[in-house]
Amino acid sequence: MKTLVLGAKGMLGQDLCPILENVGLFVIEADRENFDLLDFETTKEAIRRIKPNIIIHCAAYTNVEKAEEESELAKKINTDATQNIAIVANEIDATLIYISTDYVFDGEKTTPYTPQDKANPISVYGKTKFLGEEAVRKYCKKHYIARTSWLYGLYGKNFVETMLSLKDKEEIKVVDDRIGCPTWTVALSRGLISLIAGQKPYGTYHICSSDSTSWYEYAKEIFKLANEKVNLVPIKSEQYPQKAKRPKYSVMDNDNICPDWRVSLKEYFELRNSFKNIQ
Repeated sequence: MKTLVLGAKGMLGQDLCPILENVGLFVIEADRENFDLLDFETTKEAIRRIKPNIIIHCAAYTNVEKAEEESELAKKINTDATQNIAIVANEIDATLIYISTDYVFDGEKTTPYTPQDKANPISVYGKTKFLGEEAVRKYCKKHYIARTSWLYGLYGKNFVETMLSLKDKEEIKVVDDRIGCPTWTVALSRGLISLIAGQKPYGTYHICSSDSTSWYEYAKEIFKLANEKVNLVPIKSEQYPQKAKRPKYSVMDNDNICPDWRVSLKEYFELRNSFKNIQ
């Protein structure tokens, strides 16, 4: 089955592509170097020429803070380009898988969000991703919207590596009043395959780790697995001012698609350590 991965050189794409190949899919990798999503007509022509059975749309504007200043660019990438892809995917009868985010929610709930809960994004990033979701629903009948959260992986900037880079500081302050589901790119990739292989009904799914934690408790687990003793200090969100509003509670009900976040984090460290030993 011919599978086009948009954003193949991103943090998710670099883990996803080989995993897709391992289950027998023929993968075509596309990234900004050879696939300019903002050039709508060229993008349409390329997709028509490739004529994939599946399109996995991982490409996105993901800088939550900068999106507040670059709202037009964020909208062009996360919303307009996604609408363009959804239209051509429907035209060639391809299945479109769109990677979305927990930031489509406002964080006012105190129990896990389900796919049926109403979205109410509170940041430019969240709004543009939700508008991307709406475009997929409107323009492509064969689609999966896969919401994930707090993503980390070997091939990109993420919270795990940021924390480890601070291990020599006298004090590390981490927010303790935002709750979510840290998700490993490999666990997300496996979850995406379960949608395709399991022939699940088209629609919206939450593909994130099971259980939840705060950024502070997440950091504690990171340093524990790294065998690093640090002075970790919990703080409130108000003590770490940011331009973009973030949901304080963005836990999502994943219907057990992915394992517990601690299990995935431990597996990530084992893989990370093996990579370091090879190098």
